[in-house]
Amino acid sequence: MNQAERDQRAYALAKEFVLRLNVAGVTSELLDKYLRLSDIKPRPNSISEIYGRILRSAQNANMRAGVVGGAIGGVDKLGVVLCNFQPSEVLAKFTAGWEQVLDEIEDRLQPTGKIRRTSRSIWPHFCQTILSAAQFMEQFPSADEFYQWVDFFDHDDRTRAALPLLLDREIDGFGFALACDFLKELGYINFAKPDVHLHDIFVSLKLCPENADDYEVFKAVVRVAKNAEVTPYNADKLFWLIGSGYFYDDEHIGEKGRIGSHKADFIAYAQGQLGL
Repeated sequence: MNQAERDQRAYALAKEFVLRLNVAGVTSELLDKYLRLSDIKPRPNSISEIYGRILRSAQNANMRAGVVGGAIGGVDKLGVVLCNFQPSEVLAKFTAGWEQVLDEIEDRLQPTGKIRRTSRSIWPHFCQTILSAAQFMEQFPSADEFYQWVDFFDHDDRTRAALPLLLDREIDGFGFALACDFLKELGYINFAKPDVHLHDIFVSLKLCPENADDYEVFKAVVRVAKNAEVTPYNADKLFWLIGSGYFYDDEHIGEKGRIGSHKADFIAYAQGQLGL
């Protein structure tokens, strides 16, 4: 089969696989809700909300969610430290750098766990993200102007991938994959997050090169989505649900939404069906 046929078949197998798991409550209707969720979620209408979204996406890397959000009861709790997420006020308040930010987080939020301040530790990196994200967002007078700027990149297939690359350079500790995550969760359904689950599945099913980086996985997800006649958000979410096993909006599914990863089982199943 050619590439387009492989893409179409891989997507169809993924959808079929989720429903074949026969998990109580996981129906085609519930699955479709997740695959189109970005279409119906209201997007933030203020700069402060967008800034908060950046920080939520930024903590979704590796161990950050547990070390940062998990230690203070969620990133939203940072609002009392970060002037209700007003970028200009954050920059005016924290003129001494990331250590000043971390000092106040420790004082006012009292995070659980040990706070390490070495150059490679999570909290110092996240505090640097807080400041660089504030500096980036300060240049937009309103949410509408920010969305107009994103739309400039999003409207053209040839420029779209340049946007997460730019966000990666502008915001410390963001990275290409987290920038994509931030954009798709804002409702930009042409973006997909090339995380470890998608990377493993796409490499194993020969949907992208074995040594593919985040950019190449992103482009492969976009291609699969186009050939399957769905949005990149849709394709991303489908393969992510298989890899993560997390139906985050439905606690009645499995154990508070978690059914466990079925990535290895899906790869074996799809490889057999695709003749790999």
